[in-house]
Amino acid sequence: MSETATSSPRRRERIEYDADVIVVGAGPAGSTTAYYLAQSGLDVLLLEKTSFPREKVCGDGLTPRAVKQLTAMGITFEDEGWIRNHGLRIIGAGVRLDLPWPDLAAYPGFGLVRTRFDFDQILVNRAVAAGAKLLERTTVTGPLTDERSNRIVGVHAKDADREPVTFRAPLVVAADGNSSRLSVAMGIRKRDDRPMGVAVRTYFESPRHDDDYLESWLELWDRTGDRDVLLPGYGWVFGVGDGTCNVGLGILNSTSSFQDVDYRRLLRRWTESMPGDWGFTEDNQKGAIRGAALPMGFNRVPHYSRGLMLVGDAGGMVNPFNGEGIAYAMEAGNIAADVITQAHGRPTQQTRERALLRYPDVLADTYGGYYTLGRYFVRMLGQPEFMKYATRYGLRQRTLMKFALKMLANLTEPTQGDAMDRVINGLSRIAPAA
Repeated sequence: MSETATSSPRRRERIEYDADVIVVGAGPAGSTTAYYLAQSGLDVLLLEKTSFPREKVCGDGLTPRAVKQLTAMGITFEDEGWIRNHGLRIIGAGVRLDLPWPDLAAYPGFGLVRTRFDFDQILVNRAVAAGAKLLERTTVTGPLTDERSNRIVGVHAKDADREPVTFRAPLVVAADGNSSRLSVAMGIRKRDDRPMGVAVRTYFESPRHDDDYLESWLELWDRTGDRDVLLPGYGWVFGVGDGTCNVGLGILNSTSSFQDVDYRRLLRRWTESMPGDWGFTEDNQKGAIRGAALPMGFNRVPHYSRGLMLVGDAGGMVNPFNGEGIAYAMEAGNIAADVITQAHGRPTQQTRERALLRYPDVLADTYGGYYTLGRYFVRMLGQPEFMKYATRYGLRQRTLMKFALKMLANLTEPTQGDAMDRVINGLSRIAPAA
């Protein structure tokens, strides 16, 4: 694709583009965006700083919301590496509660577990098969901007041989994760009034590797001085099906002690308290304890500005209720691709820009109210008395916990749902957008 730019009244310069769209980052957000753009016939360049397969810090658990997105991309789950789960097991205050995923028309009735070691490669392969051009081991070092318009018109990078290279496109998608250096370079920084979490995890050889429920532990205690402190977060045990379990914990920044927590030590203490026959011991550990940030509730905005569109963790799209990021990264990738495709078909720069500016509005309409509720929820979790009360009394009310599962996992029928669905959807609609 080429575009004509005016450099003087007498001379018109033709800028040759390398692609219609450059997508930076080939995680779930970037690969999904590239897949749908390529499906629509656009010329897509997908840049990834690592090479596949590659490890990524994650719980590896996928809710039905994520399964729906995978199915839409033509991915099937019959080969080795996928393990299905039937729901969520919640443990706390001496209570163990198995909650099946809701029976909904809008979402499948099962979740999945698959390690990120090759999960991302499956998605990127779908994007390449659809026509996207993938360049691995290509590190984007900064934006290429037009001096007159101050718009991004490409990126500077280092290729696989560490040689400098420049790629040009009239639109760039930042899917480069929580740090999103590209967004920062374009002046789009994080908001401190949005929740942030930290997740740490490792793998253990364990007989629990084929558990068909995702397991969540709601009580995480840390020792501060001479007292025990209940932390806002949860621990998890997800069977991977290959002889190992993904075991980890996620903590929210809603308490003053957030910066002081030694997460790796906390994970050690927690796993040491588990039954010995589960095998969560240092001798059975596979790989180091690794951590990652969880950017939540739209903690970086605007999601579109001056030719740069943010998708996934780059735009802080992790669900504040449960720390789920993959489903929302993929959904946002689909939304972004649709907006970009519609803009691409407009005849003038002005009408294209007007179409692109719809992207933040669509995101706000889709998630804004729900993410605002999530921020309130995070604040409540920061109150130890609320946490104690909720675990002590709430877990014993099965109907209440079924409602909580729908709320926290964002699994409701959009229309014609039951009373729980109508309450959750109604609250999301009336809450101010995030």
